[in-house]
Formats: sequence, structure tokens, C-alpha cells
Amino acid sequence: MTQQANEEPGTPRGDLAGKHIVLGLSGGIACYKAAELCRALIKQGATVQVVMTEAAEQFITAVTLQALSGRPVFTSQWDSRPAGGIDNSMAHINLSREADAILIAPCSADFMAKLLHGRADDLLSLMCLARPLATVPLLIAPAMNREMWAHPATQRNMAQLQADGATILGVGSGFQACGETGDGRMLEPPELLEDIIAFFTPKVLAGQNVLVTAGPTYEAMDPVRGITNLSSGKMGFAVARAAHEAGAEVTLVAGPVSLQTPRGVTRVDVKSAQNMLEAVTGRAQTATIFIATAAVADWRPASSQERKIKKDGTGQMPTLTFTENPDILATLAQSARAQSGALFCVGFAAESHDLEDNAQAKRLRKGVPLLVGNIGPATFGRDDNVLLLVDAHGSRELARASKLTLARQLVGEIAGRLKRAG
Repeated sequence: MTQQANEEPGTPRGDLAGKHIVLGLSGGIACYKAAELCRALIKQGATVQVVMTEAAEQFITAVTLQALSGRPVFTSQWDSRPAGGIDNSMAHINLSREADAILIAPCSADFMAKLLHGRADDLLSLMCLARPLATVPLLIAPAMNREMWAHPATQRNMAQLQADGATILGVGSGFQACGETGDGRMLEPPELLEDIIAFFTPKVLAGQNVLVTAGPTYEAMDPVRGITNLSSGKMGFAVARAAHEAGAEVTLVAGPVSLQTPRGVTRVDVKSAQNMLEAVTGRAQTATIFIATAAVADWRPASSQERKIKKDGTGQMPTLTFTENPDILATLAQSARAQSGALFCVGFAAESHDLEDNAQAKRLRKGVPLLVGNIGPATFGRDDNVLLLVDAHGSRELARASKLTLARQLVGEIAGRLKRAG
């Protein structure tokens, strides 16, 4: 699909291209979020067929969902219109047969109980019961009051639905329409979209424990000043998201950046290079893959002043003494686990010139099997990039694309190398 003129460079497109989603709405105020979710699915290339319960129609109209989906909305099991291209008055059969997944969002406590017991007294529950279990997965986005969510009956129902093969997408926490605050809100459409994209992603890193560093480090000179760089952390956060999508357990050690944590990723915030080294050293003992995307400062002030360094009127800069920061990538790459093959290390090099030569030299100096090079000034802060994969056999370029697209390509490359090595 072509990128729209009003989109920012690197905006992901078509992550759900070719997928057909049946979006089911049960009753609840969260139905208003289903409108945005429907549109988001379509923007990512999916086709969406909406099915609503009678209760859902009390909160949002079928006309709204039809306008957003571009398809007639089905609300009754007695609807005689052709469904799925078949005119046999069996919408509950035909609608499910062409689906790549059925997504119930919002799914009320009542509808969860109905699914659990196999009740089929409306089109949506009938369709869920009649779906081919082996080929049409059921995804559930619960939405309810915090007390309803915490009730043992709801928790038992959720556990049994998972045991029966359904995927529970979880809930959000915060202010609820009833005026109370707590767990039970339906996840926001962008969160659900990220989870759905991850659901359909091949799990090429299943069973892997991935440790990622991202962003800059900050080396304090005094309480208000320090040395840092222009790294935004976007590439590292994209790598963490891509690794999670691929089925890995992911820990992201992030320098000082203001980016949203990818869904399903454990985040550890640090500030300095020393902080980052301490954060990754222990976690590397259980990691199987280490991807060092962080732009770690090479030097730090030998000492940080307790008070702000002020001008003294002489026009002379204060004298600062610097000391070299620890080399995090080299430290892990030369560890016993990495040397034995238990930890696969991947480095990043942000260069300003002679990318291939400098990246290859850095790869050898760090002792890593794979190093990813890019031109720092051309990528810091941007949403797209060009990457150069450098190993013992030479180099290969990954053409300009969004950082998330490149991260997914890199994850595929790492998975392929691990498979060949195993």
C-alpha cells in the first residue's frame, strides 16, 4: 500500500494486510472505542465485518459501524441477508468461516459467561460457538466495572476461556464511566491494535529471552548539566516491540527518553552508562539474545559537582577531567555465556562517515557476530532509517524503511542465524 501524503515518514502500513477480522460488540459503554478500533484495523490493511448484540446497539448504532467498516453490520441471527457471499440465512456459519479471527471488543462480563457455557441465544454468541476451533481464533477484550472484573466468577470464567483456547487481551486501569477507578476498562484501540498485530506475527523467537538497550545515556557534570547525545531511542524501542511480537520475553533497558513502552515488554529506566551496565549485567545471566541499540556516551566527567557550575566573570571555561565509560557491549560479548554461545550479542554502530569500514572495525573490536551500522546524524530522532548488517562474511544493506519495519527484519535475521547455529 502506498503511504498517504499526510502521514509522517515511517508510519507503519499494512501490518494486517490480507486479514479478515470479525469484530463483535457486546453491551457496554466501551462500544465507543470499537469505532476507533474498527478504523484502526482497516488502516492496517484488514477487512472488518461487524457483528453487534442487541445490548451493544444501546450504546452505538449499526450505521456508525457500517460507515467505518464499509460493510453491512449484522445484529440478528434471523437476518436473512447473504453473509460471506452465501444466501442461506446462516450468518452464524458463513460469517465465521471467512474470518482469520473473531475479536470481541468490548466483551462484557455477561458475554464472557455466555461464551464459557456455550450459550447461543444471539448471533454473536451463536457465531462464536459455531466457529471452526482449529482455524478461527477467538480474541477477547474485556470491559467492565472494577468489582465485576475482580469478582471470582469473572476470573474463573476468564481462566476457563483461556483453557478452552481463547486469547484474553487483558484490561486497562483507570477512571471508569461509573465514576470508580481501577482495573476493568477495555484497552485503548492503539493498545488492542498492537496486541492483534503481535497475535498474527510468526513466533520465530518463541522461548528466547531478549535483552535490549535503547536511547542515550546522560553523564552528569553538575546537578543541572550533563553530557548526552541526540539518540531518540526509537530504534531500540522498535526492536523491543518486534522481539515481543516474535514471541520472545523482552526486557528493555532504556536511557532517558520519553517513549511509550511497547506492549508486553518489561522496561527498566536508567540514566548513565554505569547505571545501564549495572542493569544489564545481572539480566544478561538469563538472556539468550542481547541487542545493544543504545548510544552510550564514551566519556563521562571524572566527578560530578554537587552544585551548579557558575560563570566566574573571567570568560574562562572551568577545567573538566573526563574518564572513559565502561564498554557495555564488549563486556557482555566477552562474557562466559556469550563465548559459550548461550548469549547471542548484536551491536549497533552510529557513525558519521565510512560506515562499512568503521562498523566492521567495531564488530571485530567488540567481538560480536553481528553488528548493525547506521549514519547517526541521518537517523537520530527520525522514524525511518537505513541499516547495514555487518558480519564476518561482509555486509548487507536493509533499505530505507520505518524503524519498526527494519526492527522486524533484524529480528528475522537474528532468528535465522540462531536456527542455523542450532
